[in-house]
Amino acid sequence: MKIVCLDLEGVLVPEIWIAFAEASGIPELRRTTRDEPDYDKLMRWRLSLLRERGMKLPDIQAVIEKIEPCEGARAFLDALREKTQVIILSDTFTQFAGPLMKKLGRPTIFCNELEADTDGVLTGYRMRVKNSKLATVRALQSVGFGTIAAGDSYNDLAMIRASGAGFLFRSTDAIIAANPDLPAFTEYGELYDAAVAAL
Repeated sequence: MKIVCLDLEGVLVPEIWIAFAEASGIPELRRTTRDEPDYDKLMRWRLSLLRERGMKLPDIQAVIEKIEPCEGARAFLDALREKTQVIILSDTFTQFAGPLMKKLGRPTIFCNELEADTDGVLTGYRMRVKNSKLATVRALQSVGFGTIAAGDSYNDLAMIRASGAGFLFRSTDAIIAANPDLPAFTEYGELYDAAVAAL
């Protein structure tokens, strides 16, 4: 049996941090895992910047409530789930994911946790496990599942390469150029066809 593992942001929904950067007027927050391969460095920088600007968890959550899935994402996910099981593997946080999962039909998501004080000031974050996307793919494989993976960013490459079939989806020119052996798609129909063919 095979399971499809999908990234969330940039694949099924717009990038949360970019949406918040635009809503908050803090353009520096547009930096994502498409730009910075070191996730810990990126998150420590984000949290420091948020504290400097006086932004709290509820401020981000209010923006997330207004984010809609990418056009066609819900239909793609529904069609894929008719064929096989799908797990979303994301480096986002449970405090962010709830409204988005509701709009996507409540698929299974494995993600991380933010730490905040009683005033909503973000103080840190906890990864579910080190290298969580790759670790999850390896764990699924260890109990007899084949994996098919797709994502758009640097932090997706390990799970894509560890899977029996792996694809880039709406990735950057730099990532595509650096990984010419990975099929790269921009349309959900293409990704659906490739994933189903790999089942």
